[in-house]
Amino acid sequence: MKGESHFKTGKLPDESQSETAIIMLPSDANPKGNVFGGTILKHVDLIANLVASRHATHANTVTASIDKMTFLKPVYIGNALILSARLNYTKRSSMEVEVTVHAEDFDSGKRVLTGTAFVIVVALNDDGKPTQVPPLNLVTDNDKRRFCEVELRMMVRLKDAGRV
Repeated sequence: MKGESHFKTGKLPDESQSETAIIMLPSDANPKGNVFGGTILKHVDLIANLVASRHATHANTVTASIDKMTFLKPVYIGNALILSARLNYTKRSSMEVEVTVHAEDFDSGKRVLTGTAFVIVVALNDDGKPTQVPPLNLVTDNDKRRFCEVELRMMVRLKDAGRV
């Protein structure tokens, strides 16, 4: 299996993180120039699955849920939509990817935080069944803090779903 050694040793969050930038065009927005939330969500989903797939040694990954997508500021036509994503947590087959969204105004050069999301992604095998992912190696205090915060969010998710 490709990347099998990672299943014994695990991977660092930095090994799968990603950043991308996309220019927002008129087709991405309403007539007043505000980019659609759905357009932003599409890009959040894409980068989250890229990060998860990298961690899961390029397995097929699917979004199970997007937890708490928060839109803080508007994004406008002509802005660069800048998405940064990193893995916070792994379980057996599921992963939480944190995505931050910024908009960069090309005229002023100003970059502003416009949104955040936590995306739960599941790795699937060739039969479409959940498959094991490498453990997440937590080296820094920040990595450990993020992992613990996810465990608290997981308890809330399970409670909200009536599983606790």
